[in-house]
Amino acid sequence: MHIPAAYLTVVLVWATTPLGIALSGATLHPILAGALRMAIAAVLGLLLVAALRIPLRWRGPALRSYGWALLGVYAALSLSYLAAQSVPSGLISVLYGLSPMVSAVLARWLVNEPAMPAYKWLACGIALTGLVVLFGHDLAVGSARLSGLLMLLVAVFLFSLSAVMVKRTDARSHPLAQTVGTVVLSVPLFVLTWWLLDGQAPTLDWASPSPWAVLYLAVFGSLLGFVSYFHVLHHLPASTVALVTLITPVFAMALGHWFNDEVLSATVLQGSGLILVGLAVFFFGGRWKAVGKVAAS
Repeated sequence: MHIPAAYLTVVLVWATTPLGIALSGATLHPILAGALRMAIAAVLGLLLVAALRIPLRWRGPALRSYGWALLGVYAALSLSYLAAQSVPSGLISVLYGLSPMVSAVLARWLVNEPAMPAYKWLACGIALTGLVVLFGHDLAVGSARLSGLLMLLVAVFLFSLSAVMVKRTDARSHPLAQTVGTVVLSVPLFVLTWWLLDGQAPTLDWASPSPWAVLYLAVFGSLLGFVSYFHVLHHLPASTVALVTLITPVFAMALGHWFNDEVLSATVLQGSGLILVGLAVFFFGGRWKAVGKVAAS
């Protein structure tokens, strides 16, 4: 796969996934939309690993790794699908942009990674200020969006914890095998959750965006985007890949505004802006510091 094309694919998929989640729940129960997405992705994934002759292991470290990954694929996504009913899709992208930052903090305690430098803690403080702006306004006005934001924060924490624990497990599985194994195990969990929360036989309205959004997320969000991401991660510096986290929320907010009539209030823009500034300092503060030292000398 051509590297620039893969990078552009990651940006487009990550930017459109929150909007896809919101649209897929327009006429379907959100958890059912997630279940259908994962079921389609599981079938396609199993066919793909079989065609590529990639082994799927169902015991030992591989199975433990799937279990930890379910925190991100099942638990975090379930909360995200539910939150998408009240939270703008662009804001979902912004909050998920915090996951590398949360993962770094968790890895410091769970994987004994080196202590974070001062500029990264400053970045966390800036991002936390952005969260206070977002949550403080909704808390003051009693917004129905507040519960959705809380669910998203829990989702981001679970998604980040999942990534750290998968790394700690170190099952040495092929990335595609890791994804397919996790997706396969997530399907019955999504179905059980939908049955407990709703359980009503769905009526697919192909004139609505929901079925098409499910298909898009299954093919592009769950497979193509994942393969492209790992291809880019293998060939490009981590700092270049990290730019995706800064680029996609901007596109996601614009797409939600244009295609789903999502309101970009001053509070959302201010809070999101502070979070993105925090992410920029987190990823590139060390480079800026080095440039400053060279300029001073």
